[in-house]
Amino acid sequence: MFGSIGIQEVLLILLIALLLFGAKRLPEIGRGLGKGIREFKKASRDISGKITEEAEDKEPGKNESTP
Repeated sequence: MFGSIGIQEVLLILLIALLLFGAKRLPEIGRGLGKGIREFKKASRDISGKITEEAEDKEPGKNESTP
């Protein structure tokens, strides 16, 4: 499932999280985690897009006008 982590280990982790945080808090934690992951992916796409744009702008002959 997750590389070397099996189903039993995932269930154990979920059980421990349930005991620590309770059933009411788990959906809130999941939403917050999902939101954080989405923001991180968006930021990394923005940064790599800017890097790509700068690399394309610096290509030789890119900004030269042709008659």
